[in-house]
Amino acid sequence: MGLHPHTRRFFRIVAFPLLFLLVLWSIRFVDDVFDLNLIRWGIFPRRLSGLAGILFGPLIHANYLHLMSNTVPLLFLGLIMFYFYREVAFTVFFWVYFSTGIWVWLAGREAYHVGASGLIYSFVCFLFYSGIFRRRRSLMAISLLMIFLYGSLIWGIFPFQQKISWESHLLGAVAGFVIAFFLRKEGPQREKYEWEDEPDNELEELPDPPFSPSEPTILYLYKPLDASSEVEA
Repeated sequence: MGLHPHTRRFFRIVAFPLLFLLVLWSIRFVDDVFDLNLIRWGIFPRRLSGLAGILFGPLIHANYLHLMSNTVPLLFLGLIMFYFYREVAFTVFFWVYFSTGIWVWLAGREAYHVGASGLIYSFVCFLFYSGIFRRRRSLMAISLLMIFLYGSLIWGIFPFQQKISWESHLLGAVAGFVIAFFLRKEGPQREKYEWEDEPDNELEELPDPPFSPSEPTILYLYKPLDASSEVEA
């Protein structure tokens, strides 16, 4: 007996976000147990050896605290992505994953850039701008939710802390905006109501009433007050 459609949909929504987090935690665990020093597989800008970081950098975290700080936002934003934007969720994920990595390799500081925080910035910006571009009420509510929950992330795009890859945050946010713009016509769209399809009723000009000479004509005569007149209120 097959699964209920709602159950299948639930698994489609949660499967990829949970699988991605499982990969992140497994890599962090293996790195910690075997002392592999996987940081060297991060993005190192403008070095050929650093190109591998475009693929592996977002999967590697410096420590468990770094990973835990990214886990809840990745799960929460991933669930929203695959629930509201399931038609384009994979396209968005792979676009921001690789475009952010490439841009960091081209423009980042000469240091190892690791962690999935760039993806978080990408997802937040995609969800925020998609609601605006699509003008769908439920998606615009998600845009407001992004401001309420993650508005403070804006400080992460500035170089205030040298040990934080603000380049990944900034370029990840740009990638989210770009993909939101280019995919604005795909996936969920603004609700269209029946009355929007109805043609506007043209106003019909009513003919002037016929003039009958027998009807009396009333004239209104305005006579200004004399200077000596007084007006009392």
